[in-house]
Amino acid sequence: MREVLFIDCCIRGAESRTKRLANSFLTALPSDCHVTRLDLMEENLPYFKGAYFDERQRLLEAGERSHPRFRYAHQFAGADLIVIAAPFWDLSFPALLKVYIEQVSVDGITFGSTEQGLQGLCRAADMVFLTTRGGFYTGDAMEMGSRYLDALHTFFGVGRYHCVAADGMDVAGFDAEGSLDDAIVRAKALARSL
Repeated sequence: MREVLFIDCCIRGAESRTKRLANSFLTALPSDCHVTRLDLMEENLPYFKGAYFDERQRLLEAGERSHPRFRYAHQFAGADLIVIAAPFWDLSFPALLKVYIEQVSVDGITFGSTEQGLQGLCRAADMVFLTTRGGFYTGDAMEMGSRYLDALHTFFGVGRYHCVAADGMDVAGFDAEGSLDDAIVRAKALARSL
């Protein structure tokens, strides 16, 4: 059984178009996939500051990587497939996803520092980013969310990166539903191929 980690940052919940795209992808996955859903809106994800940051540094310096504090990093590193769903937000994605990424970026768990440089330690063969965007940003230099996650997959040692996006969702007169339907078709095809 392959372990799939689904990181849900669809902050509009049931009303989210990105969640529709993600649910379509997940239902098309092969039967040998076991999906663990991590709803970031339900997690208590503090950002790094003050005593919280200091505790993290002390644990890392002491080599205490089995501490519960690093559970997100262990879960991420142990997944066979990582699926991230988040809407396009301020040229990237919601800050909540960045806070989560800070939690999983742990030297000695998801990446390692060696004499040859940084080395990814995650076992996932693929990272998939599912997103919807109000305007048209595919291939646009202003789109930073997918570009950031593409770089991150290399940093973490994940084999391949895929992005499925529905663009033009908030453009007046544009067929937003058609754009989403097209993205759903592409997402299902990708899911079946993994």
